[in-house]
Amino acid sequence: MKMCENARTESLASSSQTPAQPMTQLLTQHLQAFNLPPSATAWLVMLWDAIQLFDDVADADPITRDDLDTVIWATLVAMPSNPFFAHNAAVLLPVVGAMILKWQASDKVERAGHASAQSYMWRAGFYDVVLMTVQLVHGARYAADNAHFVLGLYGERLNDYLGEFQNA
Repeated sequence: MKMCENARTESLASSSQTPAQPMTQLLTQHLQAFNLPPSATAWLVMLWDAIQLFDDVADADPITRDDLDTVIWATLVAMPSNPFFAHNAAVLLPVVGAMILKWQASDKVERAGHASAQSYMWRAGFYDVVLMTVQLVHGARYAADNAHFVLGLYGERLNDYLGEFQNA
């Protein structure tokens, strides 16, 4: 199986691109390799776009009005009404909640000047959501057999991450 083999060279985690840009297209391509239903892929891409925009806001990075409007609609209308999410919300919401808590903890540590291997991994909770989605669609055995491909989606390297804070 050759799923997502280029994810390391085209980092999804470290992109500063915003919704509707090439990173979303790259993520969509990688997710399609898992043979997810279109509604599952669409929900994950909307979640990705939302967390990227929220991170940009938290970092005071510039965002466009169009990107903001897209994420407002996605988070308040499209994501909650997505058929995959609606059917699996009881399982997905706790994973999304944990993703948020992990990002908040990582962000707090980073802002205090203590970025570490732990904060590096905790900022990547989105991939926990991807793995749970794969499990919901295909079962635990398939998810276990392909978890390393989900891990491969996280293209940012630890040294690059830590370097961001040494140069800040």
